[in-house]
Amino acid sequence: MPKIIKQSQKNLSSLIILAGLLFFLQLAFLPSLLLSQDRLKTYPNYDRYEKLLKEMREVAKLGSVRVTWKDEGQALEFVRDGQQWRYDLRTRKLTKIGEAKEQPPMAFARRAGMPERGRQFTSAESPDKKYKAVYRDRNLYLVDQTTKEEIAITTDGSDKTRVKYGTASWVYGEELDQITAMWWSPDSQQIAFYRFDEKEVPDYYLQLDQTKLYSKMDIEPYPKSGQPNPVVDLMVYDLRSKKITTLDVRQGQPFSNEVVGHYIYGINWTKDGRELLFFRANRRQNITELAAADPATGKTRVVVREEWPTGWAENSPAITWLKDGRRFILVSERTGYKNLYLYDLSGKLLATLTSHPFEVGSVLAVDEKAGLVYYTARSGDNPMKLQLHRVSLAGKNDRRLTDPAFNHMIDMSPDCKYYVDIAQTHDIPPVTRLYSVSGKMIAELAKSDLSRFETLGLKKAELFTFKAADGQTDLYGLLQFPSNFDPGKKYPLLVSVYAGPATNGARETFTVPSPITELGFLVASLDSRSAAGVGKKSLDSIYLKLGTVEIDDQAAGVKALSQRPYVDGSRTGIFGTSYGGYASIMSILRHPDVFTAASASSPVTGWEHYDSIYTERYMWIPEENKEGYKNGSALTYVNNLKGRLLIYYGTADNNVHPNNAMQFIQALQKAGKSFEVQVGPDMGHTSVRQDRMMEFFIENLILNR
Repeated sequence: MPKIIKQSQKNLSSLIILAGLLFFLQLAFLPSLLLSQDRLKTYPNYDRYEKLLKEMREVAKLGSVRVTWKDEGQALEFVRDGQQWRYDLRTRKLTKIGEAKEQPPMAFARRAGMPERGRQFTSAESPDKKYKAVYRDRNLYLVDQTTKEEIAITTDGSDKTRVKYGTASWVYGEELDQITAMWWSPDSQQIAFYRFDEKEVPDYYLQLDQTKLYSKMDIEPYPKSGQPNPVVDLMVYDLRSKKITTLDVRQGQPFSNEVVGHYIYGINWTKDGRELLFFRANRRQNITELAAADPATGKTRVVVREEWPTGWAENSPAITWLKDGRRFILVSERTGYKNLYLYDLSGKLLATLTSHPFEVGSVLAVDEKAGLVYYTARSGDNPMKLQLHRVSLAGKNDRRLTDPAFNHMIDMSPDCKYYVDIAQTHDIPPVTRLYSVSGKMIAELAKSDLSRFETLGLKKAELFTFKAADGQTDLYGLLQFPSNFDPGKKYPLLVSVYAGPATNGARETFTVPSPITELGFLVASLDSRSAAGVGKKSLDSIYLKLGTVEIDDQAAGVKALSQRPYVDGSRTGIFGTSYGGYASIMSILRHPDVFTAASASSPVTGWEHYDSIYTERYMWIPEENKEGYKNGSALTYVNNLKGRLLIYYGTADNNVHPNNAMQFIQALQKAGKSFEVQVGPDMGHTSVRQDRMMEFFIENLILNR
């Protein structure tokens, strides 16, 4: 046989063998191809996960109830077991008064009746109900409620001038909690309102309705870090004189980055209507002043000045007013810890009420007749356990009234003679009790039932401590276990993260384990040195350094847990949304040998992309903190990516704009990195679907290992 024919037969045989191999390979992978959708349902333990996901709301019947005080504190009502109950303090009797009205889901109730995020109410009714101020087409109008006569208070607001009255810039709503931009005087004769000049503020163009036949653009003046901010002014219209007075909010100084009056917010009239109160701050936000303005002359004076040169000052320090409308209790961080100070409107310090080496929470009530202040403070056996305290208005005889072994949520009666206490810890479910202020328990209103929890074999969370990345600071974390936990096995670890300034990973409220543990994971949430409730010294450690200190602390927590025999440190995932999405990306990029996989939803990827007020509070401006912005940018570390990364963003996110994700994706592509992207068409600031996220983690931390 000729040599050429023999060679051809050889090649043909090879091709037949190869084709056969490919056929059998296709058969082998056919089940996975057919099940490429809804893969999660085919994975181990899914049935258990799905069952608990449905039952989680009722797996533990928690004994925490919210009360409504009645009859000036002589009775209270609450909902328990679907029934409305009333407890009468005069008779000491508990009575069932009928079926409870359907309660709205808490996720929606929080903003029920509120304007859209970042926006303000478009009208404000006068206290006497005679008039209504209305914002329309960038101007402010006054409507007589009886005659329906309408007059224009302002006329020069327009899209062309980029000036507007009676509403606020988006960042004022988002970052300074301004839900209104019009404030009536107590006598209904004057109305204060904002003026914003946005002509220097760059616009951000956000494409909406991309799933419809035609899309549209949302154009928003959006100041990003280092970019021009809107010029804000505060004005007062007098209904009697029909004149407008512009308040001297900057005391004759021009609008600038340095002037205290760059930001104006927290506006309220004094009780007697003689002055208009407001907070003001410089652009760096390390100086905050409570100021008072004369609405007739516009002249402004400083009442209290707060300054924190090594970080940021509290934006809107909490104020509790006494009945005379002249004295107030201020929460101040001037010692490095939040404490209470009694002032009058002249600016005179009347008394230092507390001087604790731990944080005060909030003022609950003031019993002026008895001269006592009731407040919460972090004086438990760890800083997450809030306690009820009582101190005199002279700052004497401070006393803790609750058990420091528990975290307490307190509701004082209007007459300050009783309080309702919801006591719990991370692993002790809540019980709600009624006490007299002397400390005597009057009644148990509700207690938890864990019988279902125990029947299912669920495991309580573990609170643990670890050293921060500095090797010195003690931090807290929570660890959750699957119901079939076996300490003789090794488990992959998932870290649920947020880690933004003054937020907590660990907590002392009873923690029902996450259903995702049933898919074969341990789930941890970890504090960092940016945690709330531990004082300004700790918070200062992240100043000008977002994306480094708190991220390194997350890695330190994982390393500590990896020392346990049942934690597989080589299989660690991390997930979060918003700042948590940012933290997830930064964790897998800064610590590629610690984190194996990350899911990042709606993430900031570089702080130059985010709004000026939030970002500059912690990072100042890019021109003066180049190193901080570089070190805090995900783009700096794209070459470090070793593990698996899932990115999710919504195309209609007006908070963390899609260009955060786009620029990061572009940088990863240029670096030749492999990653996954999920997009939410016309979705806003939100997280990826949990089922898709868990497919990602199971495939990368369990099945493909």
